[in-house]
Amino acid sequence: MDWIQLNRVEQLENIKAESFKNPVLLFKHSTTCSISAMAKNRMERNYDQSKVGDLKPYYLDLLSYRDISNKIVEEFDVEHESPQAIIVQNGEAIYDASHYDISFAEIAERV
Repeated sequence: MDWIQLNRVEQLENIKAESFKNPVLLFKHSTTCSISAMAKNRMERNYDQSKVGDLKPYYLDLLSYRDISNKIVEEFDVEHESPQAIIVQNGEAIYDASHYDISFAEIAERV
């Protein structure tokens, strides 16, 4: 799985614009949380690009970039959770899940 690092607030405008062409996955991860590590590992093990087409996966390290996480809440009208997977399509969050509810199969169904 080739994560695209989300490390600048300015990237969110590009992600929003990009989501009108292809869906985007935002994965918010806390590097000190064992549940978050499990969710990330499960996502990486199950990820199959052929099942999600042109979906682009972005990875956000919450501890390093909390300001970006706060902006995601504001831009996409989702409550902050960690870990969290959000699908953005046509400029809006169409799916979000956290903790044990994060499932690649469900993400694949949505895109």
